[in-house]
Amino acid sequence: MSTSIALNNLHGRHIVLGITGGIAAYKSAVLVRLFVKAGAEVQVIMTPNAREFIGPVTMSTLTGKPVITEFFSANTGEWHSHVDLGLWADAMVIAPATASTIAKMANGVADNMLVTSYLSARAPVFVAPAMDFDMMQHPSTVRNIETLRSYGNHIIEPAEGELASHLVGKGRMEEPEAIALAIDAFFGVSGPLAGHHVLVTAGPTYERIDPVRFIGNFSSGLMGYAIANAAASMGAKVTLVSGPVDRSLRTYPGVETVQVESAREMLDACAKAFPESDIAIMAAAVADYRPSECHESKIKREKDGIDVIELVKNPDIAATLGQMKRPGQVLAGFALETDHERENAKDKLARKNLDMIVLNSLRTPGAGFGVTTNAVEIIFASGNPAISVPLKSKEEVALEVVRAAAILLPL
Repeated sequence: MSTSIALNNLHGRHIVLGITGGIAAYKSAVLVRLFVKAGAEVQVIMTPNAREFIGPVTMSTLTGKPVITEFFSANTGEWHSHVDLGLWADAMVIAPATASTIAKMANGVADNMLVTSYLSARAPVFVAPAMDFDMMQHPSTVRNIETLRSYGNHIIEPAEGELASHLVGKGRMEEPEAIALAIDAFFGVSGPLAGHHVLVTAGPTYERIDPVRFIGNFSSGLMGYAIANAAASMGAKVTLVSGPVDRSLRTYPGVETVQVESAREMLDACAKAFPESDIAIMAAAVADYRPSECHESKIKREKDGIDVIELVKNPDIAATLGQMKRPGQVLAGFALETDHERENAKDKLARKNLDMIVLNSLRTPGAGFGVTTNAVEIIFASGNPAISVPLKSKEEVALEVVRAAAILLPL
């Protein structure tokens, strides 16, 4: 995930960040930086073991506040009030959360400042577990996490990958960017799209030739996922209809993902979600054609001797939704062009009954498929002036796209 992310809802928020004794503690420095850059005020509490992995001086420098590690200051005898911290916080984030700390939180073992503060917290609590695969799967850990969830805590699920033990499995603390986005999304429930439903499509479609081959394209899904996350960060309920993409792409609270493979499956999912949607943004790169026949068995070069694959047109999802569109709905499409870009985009805008279209040009370095940046022009059917968005991260471009669509909603 890009480190250049847009956080809209954290300015002025008070965040208590709890850091426990795991190797993932180094990621907490990035998380603090993201919070502070977004305008939040951060107070760090570290368990004694956490200091073995990252120094309090680092965290104090990043937050501008002394780090709390003990109940009392050794030099002055000053008492650190866990009650005051619990009242001050708008959110408490524990990242990384080790198996030991999770167990203490679940069972009320208040033997350090972090757990004591957790038990006093009135704010929402977000827990990002980080531990070895076997510890993560142990019944006691599973039970403790479910206990925390039952208490109303928000669990930010760990990712899969290589762990400190060099085993591969679930247990890696989620990346700081994803954690920050999850907190931002939580506060976005009062954002400008609160109460609205947004439908987004993302990724490619795969059109099967046989069980092992398909017709597809190079879309990574990054842009569509960024749009879904941007809409959720503004408070919307989001339905994301996703073609086949890398499993590392993440969404956060407020996004319901529907996985599909083919254009026809994507159309069915969109037709189901669209009637309840206020905004639909068609960011997927849908295959225009599919094989007229999908072979049940793998085609053998020596045996079958197929030289020509007959293609038939796939349904046009955006045009179909354009015909279904009711007054007040906003429908946005994408146009990825290489020649006569604005002319082709405007033609698609009118032909498919869209309200706005996002023009991508493959002539722009750093834009298009397979990169983390994009540059677009947003063109409106209403005749409103077009919006030119220069090369930025796809997360930043996504915010511009969603804001443009939101402007078109009826007052």
